[in-house]
Amino acid sequence: MNQTKTIEKDFQRQKSGYIHSVESCGTVDGPGIRFVIFTQGCPLRCLYCHNPDCRHLEDGKLITVEQLIREIKKYTSYFKSSGGGITITGGEPLMQPEFVQEICQRCQEMGIHTTLDTSGYVQLKVAKQVLDFVDLVLLDIKSFDPKIYHDVTSVSIEPTLEFAKYLKEIKKPAWIRFVLVPNLTDPIPNIQALAQFISTLDNVEKVEVLPFHQMGKYKWEQLGYDYQLKDTNPPSPELIEAVKNIFKSYGLETQ
Repeated sequence: MNQTKTIEKDFQRQKSGYIHSVESCGTVDGPGIRFVIFTQGCPLRCLYCHNPDCRHLEDGKLITVEQLIREIKKYTSYFKSSGGGITITGGEPLMQPEFVQEICQRCQEMGIHTTLDTSGYVQLKVAKQVLDFVDLVLLDIKSFDPKIYHDVTSVSIEPTLEFAKYLKEIKKPAWIRFVLVPNLTDPIPNIQALAQFISTLDNVEKVEVLPFHQMGKYKWEQLGYDYQLKDTNPPSPELIEAVKNIFKSYGLETQ
């Protein structure tokens, strides 16, 4: 029986998945210093995506969970001193649920904090098995108005809203991320509706308002994609502050 368990454990450790890259000491994707894993593959086609090279699964690098764990272990002292851990982002990590689950489970076994950065565009039955091993979810809600959401992402908002409600149901700590794009996601009714929705989620610890930027524009050009926001400027400090104040008016901690 013990030999069988050993064989099964070894098999689990050979689980592999496709990643784009890793960042060893990230500081913007969750608390503290974090080992950030950028997974490959995404079902969304966000107009402002700064990782368009993560779209297709087959373009990634195949790597085993064990290889990642060996790298992650090198940074445990940084995690402990800063309250950090690992963050799995993308792309969309939940396109590779078994791979992501195994990474998170192994990290939790080592006492390492796990964060999942996701759009929530996934069937709940797929996500549930992963969320059991996730300490914090960074949920990107691109818009609340269904038309704007579709214009931004080319997909429906409904799976993301259901995902958000499920996080509340299981009391999973979450941060909501909203990208503020002038003349796209900035209509006041859209932001007010999003703030009202988030205010019903008592598991949400804070809202991050992320100003639009064009840092990924060169990737779109290199890949031959049509970057439709090339004439869009970043939001002004005044607009950013006004949007933050809307979220704050609904009792939400905002940064």
